[in-house]
Amino acid sequence: MKKFKLFALSLVAAGVLFLGGAKSQAQISVGVDIGPAPDCPYGYYDVPPYDCAPYGYYGPEWFNGGVFIGVGPWFHGPDHFRGHVDNHFHPDHGYHGGFPARGEHRTPEHMSPPAHFKGNEVRDGRGHSFRK
Repeated sequence: MKKFKLFALSLVAAGVLFLGGAKSQAQISVGVDIGPAPDCPYGYYDVPPYDCAPYGYYGPEWFNGGVFIGVGPWFHGPDHFRGHVDNHFHPDHGYHGGFPARGEHRTPEHMSPPAHFKGNEVRDGRGHSFRK
């Protein structure tokens, strides 16, 4: 009988410890909430802060049927993608000209990159540049 009482007491103690204790809601997570892609008529830079890029920054391989296919964290194209850009139109390289406003629409004459496009850099859309 002494063994049964000891066993029953052990079960009650285990029940209190495992079932009766306060539940912990501890959670560890790491992530960056970047948000939706900017609404830009000519695309956006592939590095933060992802502001709208001006007309002439991207070469024709960044477009499909006149639609910008995207860069930055929103770009889900092939890993081997490489596209020409003219980084003279990047603010980190001294550009201070006009930028399209968010939500602005392209005019018909700007539905594709300029025919005279001369890129000076090759990028993969994920912030990496390669020698031309």
